[in-house]
Amino acid sequence: MKYYKYYLLTLGIIILDQGAKLLVHYNMHLYEEFNVLGDWFRIHYILNEGIAFGLKADWLYSKVVLTSFRLLASGVGVFLLYKYARKNMHQGALWAGALILAGAIGNLIDSMFYGVIFENMPYDSPFAFMNGQVVDMLYFPLFSFNWPEWMPYVGGSSFHFFNAIFNVADSSIFIGVMILLIWQKRFFPEPKKVEQEAEKISNSSEQQDADLHLQSAIEGTEDDCCVPE
Repeated sequence: MKYYKYYLLTLGIIILDQGAKLLVHYNMHLYEEFNVLGDWFRIHYILNEGIAFGLKADWLYSKVVLTSFRLLASGVGVFLLYKYARKNMHQGALWAGALILAGAIGNLIDSMFYGVIFENMPYDSPFAFMNGQVVDMLYFPLFSFNWPEWMPYVGGSSFHFFNAIFNVADSSIFIGVMILLIWQKRFFPEPKKVEQEAEKISNSSEQQDADLHLQSAIEGTEDDCCVPE
């Protein structure tokens, strides 16, 4: 169970991610939308042929390259999670790694197989396999406004935050990365600090032993107290 628990988290998020995508695919039309919490949390069904959060790359084989990279990164991630769990790395870093791995595999499944299963590959794709589009649906347009006319470049245009549409896998990657960035000093302490802490513990232990010996010498034993007649 030393490292299985991290894989269980990864598996759980993959199931949640794929379940959400299948529910949207089978129950909504493309670009259909409905509100979940007011106007600021919506389910909006789109297909993303690019990277994540709606980002795209304009090249005929960009999707194949991206999918191949995701496949390689996922394989490396599975190995590294096992390797560092066996080395007793900080659990926080391992949980974060499990989140990132889950997100990578979740979107990898879409990219590899959705083009074949749902035929949702871009119209100009050279083939279906490895060219599936990722299903996105989570939309949080928290607020919007129009820039004043006098502002250069953006004057008169509208601004929406947050206008990216993403999925559970994207969220998992984002949360995992943020955990690593925020607590990196705790997860990956500098070698000198680790050595200093170990030295402090060693010195403390030696000092305790010395104090015990000194106390024993001062108090003595029963034999020391008894002088033979």
